[in-house]
Amino acid sequence: MKISIAAILAWMALTGPLYAQTLSKGYVEGVAQSAFGNVTSQSYGVELGMSIVPSVQIFGEVGFTSDTAPASLGSSAQVIVDYLSRTQSNVAYTAKQPVTFGVAGFRFPFATTTKLEPYVLAAGGVAQVKKDVTFTIGGSDVTSNLAQYGVVLGTDLSGSETKGMLSFGAGVAWPVWEKLVVDFQYRYGRVFTSGEGLNMNRVGVGIGVRF
Repeated sequence: MKISIAAILAWMALTGPLYAQTLSKGYVEGVAQSAFGNVTSQSYGVELGMSIVPSVQIFGEVGFTSDTAPASLGSSAQVIVDYLSRTQSNVAYTAKQPVTFGVAGFRFPFATTTKLEPYVLAAGGVAQVKKDVTFTIGGSDVTSNLAQYGVVLGTDLSGSETKGMLSFGAGVAWPVWEKLVVDFQYRYGRVFTSGEGLNMNRVGVGIGVRF
């Protein structure tokens, strides 16, 4: 799916002669996206960019993805649930892996013969990946009191790590009215977490202004 989206956006980016319109000097926008990979969740953020030459912008993005939990996180939590169920009733868990990130890099807009402004981008930065696992017994949260049941959570079920991140993407900016712009976008992110690493795909829309 991510390959087909990227291919369509790249085709749009290359359509039409370059510099047929004046590209924006800069922009700021709020972003709402659907994130998919290990699981499907939501992602939100803010992006700011500024032109350094007509066809090159520098930009920065900060964002939050609510869940990127791999299957192994739930499997590890289920082991604890099975152990507690030997002596307790109605044992359950919830497992999420939120990611907070910030990247900066270069965005390359393409002028076309229409109002649309396709672009591609590449960036690097850091991301904090947190394991957010909660255990309940009889509906009560006992995560902070698991020691009394003989359980100590390991790093596979608790804690966080901050690692390097790369981001690549493409999109089409559409100036709908005066300085108001709608940005249809796709982003791929790779976070170099311990073990296998983490892939994040995000598809969504940004609403912002040009200046």
